[in-house]
Amino acid sequence: MIILYVDLITENTKGKEEEIMSISDISNLFGFLGGLGMFLYGMDIMADGMQKTAGSKMSSFLGMLTNNRLLAVALGALITAIIQSSGATTVMVVGFVSAGVLNLTQAVGVIMGANIGTTITAWIVSMSQLGDAFAVMKPGFYAPLLIGIGALLLVFTKSQRKKTVGEIMIGLGLLFMGLDFMSGSIKPYTDAPIFAQAFTLLGGNPLLGMFIGAVVTALLQSSSASVGILQTLAMNGIVTTNAAIYITLGQNIGSCVTAMLSSMGGSRTAKRAAVIHLTFNVIGAVVVGTLGFIFFALRPDFASSNIDAVQISIFHTVFNLTMTTLLFPFANMLVKISGLVVKEKAEDQAAADQDQESEVTLKHLDERIFESPAFAVETAALEVVHMGQITMENVKRSLDAVLTGNLEEIELVYKTEKTINTMEKMLTEYLIKVDNLSLTEKQKKVVTNLFYSISDIERIGDHAENLAEQAQYIVEHHLDISETGMEDLKSISDSVVKSFQYAIDARQNGNMDAVRKVSQYEDDVDNQEEELREKHIERLSSGKCQPSAGVVFLDIISNLERVSDHAYNLAGYVKNEM
Repeated sequence: MIILYVDLITENTKGKEEEIMSISDISNLFGFLGGLGMFLYGMDIMADGMQKTAGSKMSSFLGMLTNNRLLAVALGALITAIIQSSGATTVMVVGFVSAGVLNLTQAVGVIMGANIGTTITAWIVSMSQLGDAFAVMKPGFYAPLLIGIGALLLVFTKSQRKKTVGEIMIGLGLLFMGLDFMSGSIKPYTDAPIFAQAFTLLGGNPLLGMFIGAVVTALLQSSSASVGILQTLAMNGIVTTNAAIYITLGQNIGSCVTAMLSSMGGSRTAKRAAVIHLTFNVIGAVVVGTLGFIFFALRPDFASSNIDAVQISIFHTVFNLTMTTLLFPFANMLVKISGLVVKEKAEDQAAADQDQESEVTLKHLDERIFESPAFAVETAALEVVHMGQITMENVKRSLDAVLTGNLEEIELVYKTEKTINTMEKMLTEYLIKVDNLSLTEKQKKVVTNLFYSISDIERIGDHAENLAEQAQYIVEHHLDISETGMEDLKSISDSVVKSFQYAIDARQNGNMDAVRKVSQYEDDVDNQEEELREKHIERLSSGKCQPSAGVVFLDIISNLERVSDHAYNLAGYVKNEM
């Protein structure tokens, strides 16, 4: 569209004494480019502010989904309307599908809803053309006021929430002022033949129109932005109806690029979710494009008539609502099609068998979800919980080995410890990148505490490995711990496991009752550890226990006490965030 604008200026200046652009033409070109920049930047910081405000709840909404596809559509539309980015919503969907939080059938509904929610931006852009009754809504009327109020909030308030509201207001104001700049720069050239020729060409060739719409949207990574640019041209009465229809259909296809990129390198299921998004939009474009071509052939007068921004908004909304209604009953069919396109490979299964847990974590930590910082933070928190759950199982495994001498359990503890160390490295690297995103103060605190949590969980994993080593030593040296000693180990082990379990629950659900439980069990472990040491020393003194076995016993209860200390730390980080 920018190239078209430059060509327009060259065409408009032909016939002058010298074939060069006048100062006025250069000024208009700069005005258009500046307006485009303000529009795109305004949309970006507005979306960023909205994600900060609502982002922490977005994934919670999606995670609550059941098999109710209608609810999925509604939530997809609501979230996209709030955060002003269907791309961010679909990237979250891919992430949740990869994580197993959503299945593909649920994902279909959310994707359909995202397409509906993205139409809200088109209506925001077209508000200035809704008539005299909406004069107060015209960008030129209140955009400067929005920027002024937003700047005051950003500069003079200390509350993070108010600063975020300021960002949203500045973004919205810049978006509207950018539209005004673009529209004002285009207006002097609305009668130029090149516009009529260009849109006649696009309107007469559906494939070319869709291609242009898809490419512009893919480059901008935002269907909302590309629709807004098209509407700006339409405001000046230079866009034909058929060209606008085809370009809009192409813009819907181009909006799939974000999800496709997000799925690259991800699981097969994540790729299938992205394919579903693409299939849904391609089917819609083909069906409506074909019907439009036939209709425009029968009504060439309507096809060549001009379309305004409001009419583009109406078409955009009706198209997405209609296609959602038509394809809604065929969600399972879309899932099957995605399975035919993305087939499971033998090497995928082999890779999963090698190191399933760390592979799964790596797939979840997709950097493309950085588009939504709040979701990136929550994804990290979920993976920390996942790491904690794996470590918990390893602690139980090591305790079972201590009590039963099961050598197979001991080997599994060693293998899992390597996975825990790998997860620690991946999560640390991921959190360093998340920490550099645009986060609220609360989100920054969460990220800092997640750093500490990873370290504590890794140390618990080390203690589980120490316990397995003690179990192996007992077996290899045929040591015998007295029956009383074994009962004591079972008692303190139960308290340690419960303290760690409640610590994980506290991180997963933000449960303050769980935080208090951790504190109670940690106190209990400290008391038991002290008491068991005294009792064991008495048994050693009376000769009821072998000295070599006694040393192992003391090492075991020492490791158990350290596990409960780290569990207490984990709960403390959660309490710090409340």
